[in-house]
Formats: sequence, structure tokens, C-alpha cells
Amino acid sequence: MTLAVLGTAAAGYLLATRRTAWPPLRSLSWLLGLVVVAVALTGPLAAAHGDLRAHMAGHLLVGMVAPVSLVLARPVTLALRTLPRRAARALAGILRSAPVRVLTDPFVATALNVGGLWLLYRTGLLGAMLHDPGLHLLVSVHVLLTGWLATAAVLAVEPMPHRRSAAVRAGALAAGMAAHDVLAKTLYAHPPAGVLDASAGARLMYDGGTVVHVLVAALLWRQWYRSRETVRAAALARA
Repeated sequence: MTLAVLGTAAAGYLLATRRTAWPPLRSLSWLLGLVVVAVALTGPLAAAHGDLRAHMAGHLLVGMVAPVSLVLARPVTLALRTLPRRAARALAGILRSAPVRVLTDPFVATALNVGGLWLLYRTGLLGAMLHDPGLHLLVSVHVLLTGWLATAAVLAVEPMPHRRSAAVRAGALAAGMAAHDVLAKTLYAHPPAGVLDASAGARLMYDGGTVVHVLVAALLWRQWYRSRETVRAAALARA
């Protein structure tokens, strides 16, 4: 079922790209993100019950690596360009709605993402999830969606009901990174009961999370630098 959903998402995206001029790199980014999700949810990592290191590798893929790739593919922008006019207007109305306005605030989106991780790893939910494939899939989908939301709110490459400054988005990213690192340290110092390779899993969470956060920070800095270059070029043109 998981592969069928991912395959449908891939096919739908590629069909939509035929209706408009669309950079191939974005399509590649979308497919790469879906492949990462498939590897995490259907491969050996998903079957390693009770192994925190394997679980954490899956968490990094689903909750951090895949969201970056999927956000850079800009599926919302593609949908607004290619949907029929009535459907595109309906989607635009949803994007401007009050709930979406709240959820896409960088600090709210980051809090939802990191707060869910604290709830997962500092309660008995982790033990239940590691031994229940259905619950594992449900939690993984939640991690994917909240990671996607947080990444989209920080990078702001899609249409948003509001656009926070780069400084605000950088602050949200820094806060999320700090909370993620503290959680990894608490897992190392006080590992959950009944799991294998807890120390290795905590280290993987810390090191892998740092790599992805630095990548997002680099993308945000590049975005800010380009905006400054655009402002300078406009000022020179006026002069």
C-alpha cells in the first residue's frame, strides 16, 4: 500500500509537469524524496523492531532528509499552475485560511515537529511503535508531514499566507536544531527501556540531525544572499 501511494504521488507530479514549463531538477528532487520515504518505510530499516539505531536512521530519512527534497520540488506551486482554474482557486483559498496561516508560521511549525519527537521518544509511545508495524507507519507519516511543514515554513519557497523575514526563519531553525540536539543528548544519557543500540541511535540522531540542519541553514543563507543581490541590482538600475 505504501509503495502504491508513493507511486501515485510520483506519477501525479510527473503528469502535472507536462502541462507547464518546469525545471527538471525539481522533478528529480520530488522523485528522490519519494525514494527516500520508500527506503525508510518499506526496507530493512522498517523491519528492525527494537533497534533504536535502525529506527533513528529511518527517522532521519523520513523526518529530515525527505522533507528537504520534497519541499525543494515545490509541489504546491506546481499544483497552482496546473490545476483547473476552479480547483486552483480553492487551493489558494485554503492556503490563505486562518488555520494554514497559523500552521505555516515558522515557530509554530517547528514546535509541532520537535514537540512530536519529544512526545515520541520521552514517553512509552516509542516502545509500542517499535513492535507494532501499523503504529510505526502512522507515526512515520506524522513525522514526515510535520518535518515537511517545518522545512517548508523555514525555507518559504512555496506560496505562503505570510512571509516571515529570513532572520525570523533562521531563529526558528536555530530553536528547532537546539531542541533536537537536546533530545538526542537526553536519549544518550537516559535511553528508553527495552531498545537495542540506544547509544548509537542517540549519536546518529545528533550527528545526522546536525548535518541536515546545516544543509537547511545553507539553503536559507543562499536564499537570503540572492534576495540581497536582487535588491542591489534594482538599486543600481534605478541609479
